[in-house]
Amino acid sequence: MARRSVHRSAKTGRFVPKSTVARWPGKTTTEQVGSGTSNHRPVYRSAATGRFVTPGHGKGNPSGTIRQWV
Repeated sequence: MARRSVHRSAKTGRFVPKSTVARWPGKTTTEQVGSGTSNHRPVYRSAATGRFVTPGHGKGNPSGTIRQWV
């Protein structure tokens, strides 16, 4: 499977179109999916910066972070 970009809402975790990312860049995140992802451990990312954050920060700020499995 080739790698591709997908966009998610930080609040709901649902997939959103690229136009939503342009309107609310701090509330959405873009991820790369495809080969190379094993989906066996959870990690948290800031929706505003895309950087990894601690699990405590991720759980304490669910509308501003994304939980994903890598």
